[in-house]
Amino acid sequence: MRLIDHHCHGAVTDPLDRARFESLATESDRPAPPGCSMFDSQLGFAVRRWCAPVLDLEPHADPEAYLARRRELGAAEVNRRLLRAADVDVFLVDSGYRPGELLDGPEMAAAAGAEVREIVRLEAVAEALPEVTAAGFADALSADLDLAVAGAVAVKSIVAYRYGLDFDPLPPSRREVARAAGRWLRRGRPRLDDPVLLRHLIWAGVERGLPLQLHVGFGDPDLDLARCDPLLLTGFLRATRDRDVSVMLLHCYPFHRQAGYLAHVFPHVYVDVGLAVNHVGARAPAVVAESLELAPFHKVLYSSDAFGLAELHHLGALAFRQAFETVTGGWVRAGRWSAAEATRVGDLVGSGNAQRVYRL
Repeated sequence: MRLIDHHCHGAVTDPLDRARFESLATESDRPAPPGCSMFDSQLGFAVRRWCAPVLDLEPHADPEAYLARRRELGAAEVNRRLLRAADVDVFLVDSGYRPGELLDGPEMAAAAGAEVREIVRLEAVAEALPEVTAAGFADALSADLDLAVAGAVAVKSIVAYRYGLDFDPLPPSRREVARAAGRWLRRGRPRLDDPVLLRHLIWAGVERGLPLQLHVGFGDPDLDLARCDPLLLTGFLRATRDRDVSVMLLHCYPFHRQAGYLAHVFPHVYVDVGLAVNHVGARAPAVVAESLELAPFHKVLYSSDAFGLAELHHLGALAFRQAFETVTGGWVRAGRWSAAEATRVGDLVGSGNAQRVYRL
């Protein structure tokens, strides 16, 4: 099953002690209690089962042995082994989160032996603007965004983190943008979380004509999960349905069935189950099966949303392949699908849909 990872991040380049490794293996922002470990999770078990052999250890290696071998090999060799073990043809990388700490595009391509293309994070472009006035915010953003998307394959918004998906679906007026920019500038340009400016960023992304990625559902405690249900995007999806822009709903869990409904009824909506596949571990077949219920098969894609740990790039690809084979293989054995149909749908979901939508 060929794979295009249509949304991920780079891998860390520094050696990791146990505390740092465990912090990157969870969406929690706090360590496990004394005497407990983040290795005691579906993801932790999967790392020990499937990543240990890539590092020349026996399956189910002890966490201390695993981390010791990781340190012995060094970050560069660990990244090279695990990224190549993922056997992904193309990584689409969001480089706008914590740049400088992770492999950049060329470094990622060299380590993985794969093609890497860029996703532009809209909020990062706005926060990196040079000195700007409130009245000049919209024009400055437009100019910098034009430069940022040159050569990129998509834009992305993390409005789910900064506000929620229950934002006003229509674009703000230029006067509203100037007023909101003034408020943001007077606050000293903190993290951009003004709902008017976030809406403006999203619509600026729509105007560039590239696929628009939106984080949906599961994530760290910085978001309010109740406001990350993709059904809250219904008004926005109606407003963009005739704009010839694909809206890519990322991750979606535990709202992947709602996302599947949206992909079913809106022609421009696409879905994946992203990082959930890694975190549910042995239960990945159940989540992948649910993602294939309502969404048309030409609307479902693969992503890992891997960040920091190259283990997540490898496990995402491995777990998705295994889950897809388990699910569709069962349908083939039951006579519900033919083997040829399972192969064809695997080609679409694994790489064909991404190739088409992102014009790769």
